[in-house]
Amino acid sequence: MSEHTSEVFDSLNPATGDVVGTYPIDSDEQVREAVALAQHAAAWWDEIGFAGRRELLLQWRSVLTRRIQQIADLVHRETGKPHGDALLEAGLAVDHIDWAAKHAPKVLGRQKVGSGLLMANQVSTVEYKPLGVIGVIGPWNYPVFTPMGSIAYALAAGNAVVFKPSEYTPGVGRWLVDTFTEVAQGAPVLQLVTGFGETGNALCRSGVDKLAFTGSAATGRKVMAACAETLTPVVIEAGGKDALIVDEDADLSAAAEAALWGGMSNAGQTCIGTERVYVHERVFDPFMDELLDRARAVRPGYDDGGLYGPATMPSQLGIIREHIEDAIARGGSVVLGGDDAVGERYVQPTIITHVPEDSLAVTQETFGPTLVVNPVTSMDEAVDRTNATAYGLAGAVFGRKNAEGIARRIRSGMTSVNSVISFAAVPTLPFGGVGESGFGRIHGPDGLREFTYPKAVTVQRMKPPLALTTFDRDRKTEGLFAKLLTVLYGGSSTLPRR
Repeated sequence: MSEHTSEVFDSLNPATGDVVGTYPIDSDEQVREAVALAQHAAAWWDEIGFAGRRELLLQWRSVLTRRIQQIADLVHRETGKPHGDALLEAGLAVDHIDWAAKHAPKVLGRQKVGSGLLMANQVSTVEYKPLGVIGVIGPWNYPVFTPMGSIAYALAAGNAVVFKPSEYTPGVGRWLVDTFTEVAQGAPVLQLVTGFGETGNALCRSGVDKLAFTGSAATGRKVMAACAETLTPVVIEAGGKDALIVDEDADLSAAAEAALWGGMSNAGQTCIGTERVYVHERVFDPFMDELLDRARAVRPGYDDGGLYGPATMPSQLGIIREHIEDAIARGGSVVLGGDDAVGERYVQPTIITHVPEDSLAVTQETFGPTLVVNPVTSMDEAVDRTNATAYGLAGAVFGRKNAEGIARRIRSGMTSVNSVISFAAVPTLPFGGVGESGFGRIHGPDGLREFTYPKAVTVQRMKPPLALTTFDRDRKTEGLFAKLLTVLYGGSSTLPRR
């Protein structure tokens, strides 16, 4: 890719305003250059096979592990999140690289499948082939873990990747690409482009074979529209409005701790975090006591004592303030924080109860350290309220007797029982949502297959007993075919009659 560009931009530490690094604003031409390099490298990456890719990906995993403090410090400076949270994020990404590299052959390799009685003379196989070059547009809130769910799985499946990190975290993207290129001995299998929306738009139109995007639903629609011009398929992860349900037999201490961490960690800037809590009315008061006892000890800050950092994207502060003010104006009761909780960089922990279900804080993604906690008369009501949203990403249920059954009724791609966001750390599980939360999956076998196409092959091992696909077919053959169908499928239905 060309080293020359006419414009640059700075990556700023959101806690201090200091410049972390300066990066190019890549033009349409430079993006196409990167894709062309990736296309050339993709042929070699495919040719070295599962074994060759596994070896290099596991080397990359080891480099990231040995230098994990380095990448955690960079995430800390570019996002403002605590160093420990950055370390956790990077560690989970390492685990996903390991799983994808080791399991790609079994999930994607050639497998024999049954041919059925009608085609018993055929040997049938299916395998999953790489698409070519995958474009990845990553977010700023988890700049290692989230894009790695696409990057590592696409690479393990045999694709090259062109990665555009968020303009708020370009240094993290540069670090990831550089460390992989080091392992790949300079091969441009993983390419970086940096810039703003125009650069992302150029990547959508650059000729990549698929594009994976994480961000807001509004930007996701723009990505889809741009990709539609060239029929480029997309994977969209577009946020959520996740709820945590607390049943009357729940461990209230564990539920309160999980709700607080799910809502406040990373300054609430977590797509799969908790924004709404529905608590059975019989345990609402003791749950609130547990929640407030813990919440009063939570303090934001960039220092070692800060449990979460500033708003990484300053424009989000206005949205958070609007949601809090709207909830209060509609009759919500502030039990912590409130309308003065939003500062110039930080938002203090805010908890509001008895908030009307049509308020902004209930219906729209707040993406801040706030919780709406409402009592419900039953778990049926809790499920109904949880599902009364256009989003459908994740959620959690706390309880004993009925918790798993409740979880299965929630309209979302992922739900945890008696914990929060555990599914994201399980490499075998698919990650993604429905509705306004997007479509397609990363992680697990589904995540590997997401970046491939299935290739089906049949090999005739003997002449067919009935020659059906020929102009020499006669009426006798057709009659035998009809009789065979009757024997196989002409029986009465096994479904019970009404």
